[in-house]
Amino acid sequence: MSGTDEVPDGETHAGEAEPGIIRTSPGRILRDWLVVIAVALGAAILVRTFVLQQFYISGPSMETTMYTDDRVLVNKMSYRFSDIGRGDVVVFDRITTNGNTVAHDDLIKRVIALAGDSIEIKNCEVHLNGKKIVEDYLPETDTAEPDPAARCRVESMRRIVIPEGHVFVMGDNRPESFDSRSFGSIPESLVIGRAFAVVWPLGSIRGL
Repeated sequence: MSGTDEVPDGETHAGEAEPGIIRTSPGRILRDWLVVIAVALGAAILVRTFVLQQFYISGPSMETTMYTDDRVLVNKMSYRFSDIGRGDVVVFDRITTNGNTVAHDDLIKRVIALAGDSIEIKNCEVHLNGKKIVEDYLPETDTAEPDPAARCRVESMRRIVIPEGHVFVMGDNRPESFDSRSFGSIPESLVIGRAFAVVWPLGSIRGL
């Protein structure tokens, strides 16, 4: 018998690492998780800034298409690859100033007319390029109102032509919508994106 103890297969001396096992230090695990979290947060910020953003509805101007406290998803890339279309529901930045303070408000409305279109309102009916348009998204409770003021708020509007680079927007709830009938057409550059789905509450999930 030699002076060196034999070690049976599969056993190790005390203090030696088991063969085939790589141990990772807690510090390295923590660092890896911090990297993963940072990358995930960065990706989420990039998506929110450039691709998709959730907005919540405040006010009744788009009823019954959407209601107060509904959440909608807005595609910010939509108009990088295609033009704004009539009937699109868009979120835009409305900039106002009182001479000293500049305010930004995100509003959501429906595009009714595009650059070069002529638009006119007669007895609450919208005429686009000389023809009355069908607006089946308007609430029946409004369209059934005999009083024009209760039906659409703005009973008539003289014919105007939408300037180049602008769009004319209106809310679906015409009696309670503050829109282009009041503040005029808006620059396309202020359009943030196209709202394409209601995602909250769960029972109201639907496309737009």
